Amino acid sequence: MKLFRLNRLFNPKSQRCFDVAVDHGFFNEPGFLGGIENLAAAVKTLVGANPDAIQLTVGQAEVLQRIPGKQKPALVLRTDVANVYGRALPRTLFSRMIEQAVEQAVRLDAACVVVNLFQIPEQPEVTDQCIQNILKLKPECDRYAVPLMIEPLVFQLNTKAGGYMVDGDINKILPLVRQAVELGADVIKADPTDNPLDYHRVIEVARVPVLVRGGGKAEDMEILGRTEQLIGQGAAGIVYGRNVIQHADPAGMTKALMAIVHEGATAEDARRLF
Repeated sequence: MKLFRLNRLFNPKSQRCFDVAVDHGFFNEPGFLGGIENLAAAVKTLVGANPDAIQLTVGQAEVLQRIPGKQKPALVLRTDVANVYGRALPRTLFSRMIEQAVEQAVRLDAACVVVNLFQIPEQPEVTDQCIQNILKLKPECDRYAVPLMIEPLVFQLNTKAGGYMVDGDINKILPLVRQAVELGADVIKADPTDNPLDYHRVIEVARVPVLVRGGGKAEDMEILGRTEQLIGQGAAGIVYGRNVIQHADPAGMTKALMAIVHEGATAEDARRLF
């Protein structure tokens, strides 16, 4: 039954997915709002560029779902809110899930729900909260036939990296991805490894489709080249946020990335689309 919704998420020809994340306002970080201050305008631009999915929160989803027509991107609903991304972390960190998450997703006609699995140095309590969130969410996803996307994220020490800096060490990513799969993920959303050419190992350990996160803002050719490499390693798609919505030409960047993900275009060929 989950296949019915997964069919809305993945392109029928390439069997890959490009999900644009626009859920950053959930996390109460001013730096995350660039490009999405006017949410309706940002979503309208993305819908025109036609990615496979747009990732939104319960307070945002209606902006997408009110747009008429049957060809618009699928909704991926963010189900948890956290305070772990700031340069100066608060005294107590948390990751909390919205109530009746899957029922809300069904009412909003979401194709998938997404939840975090954080591994943050010296913060095991946050990992515990994430696992509790997943354990609660998984049976509800099965009950309502809603695919569960888990986002395993390995962080660097905040004192070293300074906010929202993930750790691309493959030896840390692999066991956390595997834990997410063992907890019941239908789809994985994971960070790229330091060496993109190692990513086939993440694909192997996951067993379920793996979508690669974009992470922090980077130069165009860095993003396009990395995406080409990761798709070549077997990734089932990408979930990019700020590298699309904070781009000078979000629609053009979306089309360029879609060409790589679905058509096998090279980074050089894709760059010509914006």
